[in-house]
Amino acid sequence: MAEDEKQVDWPVFLDEAAAAGYVWIELGPYGYLPTEPERLREELAARELKLSGGAVFAGLQRGRDALAQAMADCRQEARLLTALGARHLVLLPEMYSDFWGNLTGPKTLTSDEWSHLTTGADELGRMLAEEFDVSLVFHPHGDSHVETQAQVERYLEDTDPAVVNLCLDTGHIAYCGGDNIAIIRRFPERIGYVHLKQVDPAIRKRVEDEGMTFAPACMAGVMTEPPLGVPELEPLLAELSALDVPLFTIVEQDMYPCPPDQPLPVATRTRACLNRCGLGPHRG
Repeated sequence: MAEDEKQVDWPVFLDEAAAAGYVWIELGPYGYLPTEPERLREELAARELKLSGGAVFAGLQRGRDALAQAMADCRQEARLLTALGARHLVLLPEMYSDFWGNLTGPKTLTSDEWSHLTTGADELGRMLAEEFDVSLVFHPHGDSHVETQAQVERYLEDTDPAVVNLCLDTGHIAYCGGDNIAIIRRFPERIGYVHLKQVDPAIRKRVEDEGMTFAPACMAGVMTEPPLGVPELEPLLAELSALDVPLFTIVEQDMYPCPPDQPLPVATRTRACLNRCGLGPHRG
């Protein structure tokens, strides 16, 4: 959410991202950072930060009305991104559970709903490329209809590689039992963007044993800072490096609620860990 008392305010986020040694950031939920391009440009420049991309949630499986809303949301996001020189829009699928742990819909889609999901992404990707020169990268997500490795692979097979590629979120893939390296090796040309995070295996087992949905799992700490979780970073980063293409690798940790004294130490330790694993100091 753009405003949430259990998250840090945006000036603190920007200050601490810079203090921890990062250069590139994402917008976060639309409205979290200033949406006036000139003001945002000034705030980033004051901290020597740059914008890599932003994200939009969409329930494309629901058909044409949902696609129309996604088109409007993506155009709004893309206008701000391009004003700041960013060229990546991360598309996230609607979840089938809510913030309070309730199921809000079926866990599987009909064939028609799956078709809406993939053809809608193609339409969004084509619009973003033609109107804004922005690349759409799809982000698999826990408790969504593209969460397992089989679903990720099917999604990539059913979408147009010219306009839809993958935001490989290493934590969500691991959370859902997938193999990040296998996905990279099978679809090397589709890896367009990366979110780096890890999962605590012990808490993930508790999530499974207790039947938690994704939001309560995050509140329980299932996403953890490197190198305390999985996937193992060194082989993963080596695999990404072998692609030999320019690639944003954005550091994330799904932390909620967010005690104000925690993000900066976690971000600083994470950056140091990634540098030790071979990721350059100005990449993530």
